[in-house]
Amino acid sequence: MNTKILQIAIPSIVSIITVPLLGLVDVAIVGHLGATAYIGAIAVGGMLFSMLYWLFAFLRMGTSGMTAQAYGRRDLQEVLLVWERALAIGIGIALLMILLQEPILQGAFSWTEATDEVKAGAARYFHLCVWGAPAVLGLYALSGWFIGMQNTRLPMLIAIVQNIVNIVGSLCFVFLLHMKIEGVALGTLLAQYTGFLLGLALWLRYYGRLRRYQQGKSFWQAAAMRRFFAINRDIFLRTLCLVGVTTFFTSAGARQGEVILAVNTLLMQLFTLFSYFMDGFAYAGEALGGRFIGARNSQGLQRCVRLLFVWGIALAMGFTLLYAFGGQRFLGLLTNDQAVLAATGDYTPWAMAIPVCGFAAFIWDGFFIGATATGWMFRSMLIASGSFFLLFTGLHSYWGNHALWLAFLSYLTLRGVVQTWAWHFRVKVTALKETNHP
Repeated sequence: MNTKILQIAIPSIVSIITVPLLGLVDVAIVGHLGATAYIGAIAVGGMLFSMLYWLFAFLRMGTSGMTAQAYGRRDLQEVLLVWERALAIGIGIALLMILLQEPILQGAFSWTEATDEVKAGAARYFHLCVWGAPAVLGLYALSGWFIGMQNTRLPMLIAIVQNIVNIVGSLCFVFLLHMKIEGVALGTLLAQYTGFLLGLALWLRYYGRLRRYQQGKSFWQAAAMRRFFAINRDIFLRTLCLVGVTTFFTSAGARQGEVILAVNTLLMQLFTLFSYFMDGFAYAGEALGGRFIGARNSQGLQRCVRLLFVWGIALAMGFTLLYAFGGQRFLGLLTNDQAVLAATGDYTPWAMAIPVCGFAAFIWDGFFIGATATGWMFRSMLIASGSFFLLFTGLHSYWGNHALWLAFLSYLTLRGVVQTWAWHFRVKVTALKETNHP
């Protein structure tokens, strides 16, 4: 079982770590073009796409859980239909995004404080990159399906190829063809479609034989579509809560001055680094948990939960020790501003507590997706988000930025606590209500 967990988790971690590189490469290239506005334009455009695509991450998560369960039941026809459903809906949403690109852009600009020059550059970047939406959302569906099939090596390969194409393409467009923001956008666009087409090619290579299970059955079945949208609705609402907490955390720090904003931004990198590793093991929970639930294998499911929590505790303790002894050195790699580095000392203990407070939420998220128990995922997130805002509102006038960090850690902890209760008293009972068999 541990071997299978690592076979899923390690490629997932590699894939997750490569994702920020797409944006980092774009920023690095425009940073050498000699105009500050270019950096701002890419930053604003990149942030807009990150938020947009984050909202539609349900395509990956929902697809993963439903595929894993169908695979566990050995229902290969449903395995194929889930893939078709997710791909069709993802591309449909992407086409709608393209049609509505101007209202989306103007709505985003109304919430963005940027100069006219930055907005003009961001608009040029957006209007080109939005054509990559079918590739991005289509790849979400493909990646979720691959994970549900217990295969995270293919998403890892796709992510690596995407980054190589993005680097080479952007460099060629900008420095050989003398394009500016448009060159960076075209490099990103090329990488997105390369990843999507590679994903389709790999699907045909390794899973194309599943097409014989189609048997003329349409994926537009009313009951199946209702379930698909119900699952993904809950994930979408959960994501809105998550985005709300994340956005408020940044804005609340900004209201306390540039130094506090910089401190919070730096310390949140410790959370981000930890999340990359925990997400990999959450993916293992999605794939294996969904498979065991589909097979009605309660013993396998319980063992998987136990082992993943052992891994979670080990990672939490390891990262806590790492941050305790090497946290300041890591932050020193991110900035040489001594005033900011000195100010981090007051808040570093909060960041050191992130792994212990947050690991359970990550692990349970994986199992809840695998169980397609997305309603409880949303409820736990709603309760935790409510506690975040209440704690901060009640304490910020006394504790300032410390109240913000206390609220954030409480939010992480409460997600894990509520999900632990829901799993033992609601989710597991429902998921395994049929006769169990090993």
